[in-house]
Amino acid sequence: MRTNNVRLAFWIAITLPTLLGAAPTLVKAAPVKIESVVSPKELIRLDFADGSKHFVSMMRREGKATGQGVLSGATVTEYGTHDIQPGIGGDPHGYLVFTLPEGDIAYVKWVVRGVFVTGADGKPMLLDNGVWEVVGSTGKLKGLQGAGTLHIKRVPSPNDRNFILEGELISAKEEPGK
Repeated sequence: MRTNNVRLAFWIAITLPTLLGAAPTLVKAAPVKIESVVSPKELIRLDFADGSKHFVSMMRREGKATGQGVLSGATVTEYGTHDIQPGIGGDPHGYLVFTLPEGDIAYVKWVVRGVFVTGADGKPMLLDNGVWEVVGSTGKLKGLQGAGTLHIKRVPSPNDRNFILEGELISAKEEPGK
């Protein structure tokens, strides 16, 4: 008897919303790979005077997103805090604001752990790896969801950085009749 009640409850939970048109739409996540070389526009920096070379910088950098996905072609603004102990490690984190040409915005929160390792040339090399997630959006990007991995790489310019985001994005589906 109990098995029949469970089957009936399952059937009602699945069938009734479908018949009433209220079933959630299954949305497929789209893979995304975006790169953005960002250049400093504003910088506030605290250098520790204890001989450790430890520093904390708060910065705004700007660039352009290239790659695949809905954010490609957007202007990118980084608002980041970088707590770095050269030769030891670092804890950068912040937000990337992606603004499409039409003015639609996606807010991406990111966090990275920087680890210094010995490079092939015997010199310290910084590995900056972390995660990102969409935490807000406007306009046609409203309801955008997603997350993935983040790598920050140095580029030939000493103060520019390449933010490389890989992961998945899910765009919000419009409800019927809207």
